[in-house]
Amino acid sequence: MIGRQPENRRQLVAKASWTVLWLTYMFYAVVDLVSGRHSAAATALGWGGLVAFVVVYLFLLFGPRPRHRVAGRQLGLLAGLYVLAVLMVATLGGPWLTLLVYVSISSAVLLPVKWAARAIPAVAVTALGLGALKGAADSGLLLVVTAILLGGAAMAAVVQMGRTMRELREARATVAHLAANEERLRLARDLHDLLGHSLSLITLKSELAGRMLPDHPEQAARQVADIEQVGRQALVDVREAVSGFRRPTLDGELAGARTALAAAGVTADLGGAAGRHPDLGPDAEGALAWALREAVTNVVRHSGASRCEIALTEAGDELCLTVTDDGRGPEGPHGNGLTGLTERMALADGRLVTGRARGGGFRLRAYVPLSRRMESVS
Repeated sequence: MIGRQPENRRQLVAKASWTVLWLTYMFYAVVDLVSGRHSAAATALGWGGLVAFVVVYLFLLFGPRPRHRVAGRQLGLLAGLYVLAVLMVATLGGPWLTLLVYVSISSAVLLPVKWAARAIPAVAVTALGLGALKGAADSGLLLVVTAILLGGAAMAAVVQMGRTMRELREARATVAHLAANEERLRLARDLHDLLGHSLSLITLKSELAGRMLPDHPEQAARQVADIEQVGRQALVDVREAVSGFRRPTLDGELAGARTALAAAGVTADLGGAAGRHPDLGPDAEGALAWALREAVTNVVRHSGASRCEIALTEAGDELCLTVTDDGRGPEGPHGNGLTGLTERMALADGRLVTGRARGGGFRLRAYVPLSRRMESVS
């Protein structure tokens, strides 16, 4: 609230209350004007100068201003406030030195910290000089100078604290926004991978069941039962993905790959895939499982392949999943599935390499670090 324009009625009332309290220091100037020690012309000019000073001061506190910089108009008004205070002290005497306290406070509120750190001592030096010239070099002058320094420093600290709190609130809002975006991205990846695989399998089994009817009703019934099971599992997977608990396993995805490839009429060679590695961490295993699911889904849906080979091999301190088919090979840019899979691998400190296989077809390699590499580093 301090150091910026009030944004609502509550802030306006609170700031006005503090301002009224600060304005009580004008008491010394008012007493000097009603004391009768000045001429009528000097008194009239004094009242006019005091009203102008208060109006400019209130405008600086409550008026609109840029949020992240100091406007030239504000600097001009602040300079005018300083000049007016100096003229009033030079013309009417020592009781008007309290006006420089308001100049110090205004400098602390309006100026950046490094500028205020120079302006506040300069105002205090001005008060000392004017006090000496007007013969006010006594304990009252020291009190005014102390008020200028302490009031300005305290207000600068409060303003800086307010700015820091606003920056923290903005940073927290930014972090929350980024977290929400990341969660939406995770959910989009999970739903794409889950539903793409499950729906592809349901489509294949539905086509297979249709071809079996009416000549082989029992076999068609088994395919329909499989469709029901896949549909139920897809519902469970989607619920887990929405809840953030979905983490597939290599063993489960290898079993699913056999089923999906067989239903598509693709010969599956899983001889090089021995399942979970003992040094494979849960996050890395989940990333490889997602990579296997996406690769098999692409083989079934897009490749037109007749054979698919799946292998798990160690490559130094990494475990490599390789999925190779003899289909049409890559056509055009990668889709959303491989893009999301690349992001998922990066989250597990892994990497994805895709391209044309020898003799045509498509090859996907997914690399993840083994836990022993982390142990050796530590």
